[in-house]
Amino acid sequence: MSSEDIIERFMRLRFAWSKLFAVRAFISLANACNQLPRDRSIRLRVMPEQSNDYRVVVFGAGGVGKSSLVLRFVRGTFRETYIPTIEDTYRQVISCNKNVCTLQITDTTGSHQFPAMQRLSISKGHAFILVYSITSRQSLEELKPIYDVISEVKGDIDGIPIMLVGNKCDDGNREVTIQEGMEQAKSWGCAFLETSAKTNYNVKELFQDLLQLEKRRTMSLHLETKKSKSQKRREKLKGKCTVM
Repeated sequence: MSSEDIIERFMRLRFAWSKLFAVRAFISLANACNQLPRDRSIRLRVMPEQSNDYRVVVFGAGGVGKSSLVLRFVRGTFRETYIPTIEDTYRQVISCNKNVCTLQITDTTGSHQFPAMQRLSISKGHAFILVYSITSRQSLEELKPIYDVISEVKGDIDGIPIMLVGNKCDDGNREVTIQEGMEQAKSWGCAFLETSAKTNYNVKELFQDLLQLEKRRTMSLHLETKKSKSQKRREKLKGKCTVM
């Protein structure tokens, strides 16, 4: 069994345990409020992961504000204390391309100790946010090997929504200029934005822009598919023609 399989099983078990604890908590609350019927039977349905989940994976070194950005967007809150993350997943129901879908945001660890987990997150991701702190040039450098792994796992990354994000732009101790961030994004062929999870600057815009990139990619794929079908139809008709 490969390390990727072990990690995937671990993540599924962790997800299943979290659901089990949620069910137990619900039953305990219902018992306390006398809301259960006398036969103590209750039917709960645990929803599986939806096929229309749009998975966004957030990468970056420890302390750059990955979790703060995600929590600011999902819950509208900001925490001052730094709490290291192994991997957390948040879900937000949104409207995308006139359809309701679930935005699944995976907040990854800033540590380099879990390469198998990192590759698994990349393989399942639809879009990627690469976060550095504008107060740390080193945090920008640490994104370069992550970008290389994304390229390796995904193969052709042309059209895959990737956003380079310079966080903590409210901090006066800047080490990375806006121009440097833009140049790095240009070399990768991805979008760029500076944000502040603390002041909520550009946080909503970050995810909106990412979804717009996905919308353009989807439209492009749709047009290419439509073009391919038209091409096949023409070739089929051409094959039926005979010269008199």
